[in-house]
Amino acid sequence: MWTESEPFDHEGRYYRFEKAFSEVKPKQAPYVRIYFGGPAPAIEVAGKHADVYALWGESKEQVHKQVTRVRAEAAKHGRNVRFSVSFQPIFAATEKAAWERAEHILAETRRLRALQGLGEATSQQSEGARRLLAAAGDGVRADDHLWTGVAKEIGGRSNSTALVGTPAQVAQTQAEYHALGVTTFLIRGFDPLEDALDYDRELIPATRELTSQIAHAA
Repeated sequence: MWTESEPFDHEGRYYRFEKAFSEVKPKQAPYVRIYFGGPAPAIEVAGKHADVYALWGESKEQVHKQVTRVRAEAAKHGRNVRFSVSFQPIFAATEKAAWERAEHILAETRRLRALQGLGEATSQQSEGARRLLAAAGDGVRADDHLWTGVAKEIGGRSNSTALVGTPAQVAQTQAEYHALGVTTFLIRGFDPLEDALDYDRELIPATRELTSQIAHAA
């Protein structure tokens, strides 16, 4: 519909319409980028149709496996797929202070859930949630700076894993994900306004610098 210059009819398995037309056209040509994610069946669809495959904030090992699988599927169709990963970065001037802040966020999460009368969270029955919670096993750290404390508290919901450390450490970790094939980072904070300002001042410039160095070295 986005690419058609005149109204048209369609009758298919899932949709049927007559004289469909949109005057609103995407800036990207010929259509907006298609983001997609999910377990094995979704990987087949992503390989054939997606522009970007979206990943949970998982360990580098898990991300590497998913990137490899999606790329192999896309290659069957002569395509290249980009990758996005989601994190909630938590940083401070020192690593110790960053981990203390993470523990404070977890304590506040528990306090607010108790005020709302929410009991112990159960894992969602999604493959992404299961992988996310399995990454840290019985602990809350899946990698040196990948923290699943809040994720476990809320049952793996909402792409809630965090990268914890100094701005330089978090930027370096994101650069390592970039080296695995990740080109888009979906980041948001537990303190949305202040974190957004900090990301703009420190995290984003540092990540861009490091990923640029990697690209030039390659």
